[in-house]
Amino acid sequence: MTAQHRIAAPAAMAGRLLPIDPLAYDRHAMHAGERHWPQTNCYADLWIEILHALGLEPAAAFGFTITQDFEGDQFTFFKPPLDDLEALYGLRVTELALYDDLIGHIEQQIGLGRLVLLELDSFYMPDTRGVSYRDSHGKTTIAVNRLDRAARELDYFHNDGLHRAEGEDFDGLFRLLPGQMHDDTLFPYAEMVRLPPRRPDEAALRAAALKLLARHVARRPSDNPVAAFRAVATAQAEALAERPGSAFHHYAFNTLRQLGANFELLASHLTWLSQSVDGLEAARDGSLRIAEGAKVAQFHLARAMKQKRFERFDATLAGLVGEHDQVSEALGQRFPG
Repeated sequence: MTAQHRIAAPAAMAGRLLPIDPLAYDRHAMHAGERHWPQTNCYADLWIEILHALGLEPAAAFGFTITQDFEGDQFTFFKPPLDDLEALYGLRVTELALYDDLIGHIEQQIGLGRLVLLELDSFYMPDTRGVSYRDSHGKTTIAVNRLDRAARELDYFHNDGLHRAEGEDFDGLFRLLPGQMHDDTLFPYAEMVRLPPRRPDEAALRAAALKLLARHVARRPSDNPVAAFRAVATAQAEALAERPGSAFHHYAFNTLRQLGANFELLASHLTWLSQSVDGLEAARDGSLRIAEGAKVAQFHLARAMKQKRFERFDATLAGLVGEHDQVSEALGQRFPG
């Protein structure tokens, strides 16, 4: 096993998995500010940065995005399939049962060289300042890199980076503040990630990604999900216009943002594969147009909410229907099996 293929071993320091610091952390290019959707959703963003910190290529993991569908009131909340993560990188993700002291469970897993993913309340996450920090409660997923119980410090991956919570934020995240814990309070959902002894070489990673992409293309929706969304979007938007402004943000996040961000990640995947595989350019370009068009549609929706006129919003969606058809057909021709 060559040195460049080894996964970085956990540092000797108790309570830390990878030897990285939030103040010196450089996020991955898939979270660059010039992208249409620099943030996607908490789980996908989390894995981009976890893979990046492990020295692995995140773009390899997003072939599954071609399977996104419209679920009637939202686009599929896309999450990297755990089987894909194991096939690509050798990462084994399983549920972590929490039955005792929460911090103790995390300390135990870090000591074994495992990463812990937790669903926690964003109210106490400093990186959400200006969005939900100390303002509103919401479920989101983090990954723990360093935990110091005595110092009340937590270094965690979340959204597009590595962050630190300390003091009262630490206590709030782990439900140590007065009145937070009750006899009927549920433990958060948690997963543990067993790291592989070495990373795959480039050729093996590309071969595995190509095989998975072909499988996901075969599983893509038979009916155009953007067309299904367009069929109900105007009526949904008209009803939304009668509700408080906060409802718009929730709706847009779960529809247009999930659509646009999903296809921008697919474009990143196809761009990465195109370095060694031919015939993906049309699908890549179409995916980028969907990403951009969803952003335009979100702008038109915001204006429509004020003007109570939805023609431009619907016209933008009509264009996205055709783009989705082209992406699906291009990948279907490239992977006819």
